[in-house]
Amino acid sequence: MLRFFLLSALAALALAEPKYIEQIPRTRVVGGEVSQPNAWPWQRTWRVVLGDHVLNTIDGREQFKTVSQVYIHPNWNRNDLAAGYDIALLRLSSDATLNSYVKLATLPPSGQILPNNNLCYITGWGLTSSGGYLSAQLKQAYLPSVNFQTCSRSDWWASIVKTTMVCAGGGGNSGCQGDSGGPLNCRVGGRYSVHGVTSFVSSLGCNTIRKPTVFTRVSGFVGWIQGVKVRTSCVGGL
Repeated sequence: MLRFFLLSALAALALAEPKYIEQIPRTRVVGGEVSQPNAWPWQRTWRVVLGDHVLNTIDGREQFKTVSQVYIHPNWNRNDLAAGYDIALLRLSSDATLNSYVKLATLPPSGQILPNNNLCYITGWGLTSSGGYLSAQLKQAYLPSVNFQTCSRSDWWASIVKTTMVCAGGGGNSGCQGDSGGPLNCRVGGRYSVHGVTSFVSSLGCNTIRKPTVFTRVSGFVGWIQGVKVRTSCVGGL
């Protein structure tokens, strides 16, 4: 049974407040290649379409869901993205059906920190370069993790990046404006988990050298995620 979705607060605001959508730059995967269909079965589109691979094409694998509630982290400040806490949960109005095209994402253990250069992939639809063209097919791009000691250096992100964030990339591949809310899928112990939620990139360009894509570090919010699920289960179930 699937009822909750994890994404960034910025993306959640786009869903919860339609008038806010035009204020959010479109973010997309830069570089990379088209993924295999349904290789990342926890990926979702803006419309909360599960099992999607090619946008605007219905092949019978999709599940269309509405959202009954948006839970934004209480410390999120829309006027200060660099302060962190860019994370939210969506509660679907009905359960999703789990199958080979729609599966649950795995969360990392609470507090887990990725080592430098860990194998990770960002996934999403959209611009393949700053100011480039959209991709109708779900794309994936290899983004190795960058540890906090490196990412917080003065010639990287300096004090803008916080310990509640995780950096990945910094070379030719990256996320981009509008990709907010998508997952950073990292392989640890032989399995992929969602270690990051896409948050922001450099204003100098999506794939600027030494400005890796910055994600909310999911392992820092596992307690909050579980708390939301427990509270909502007491008033209507998951």
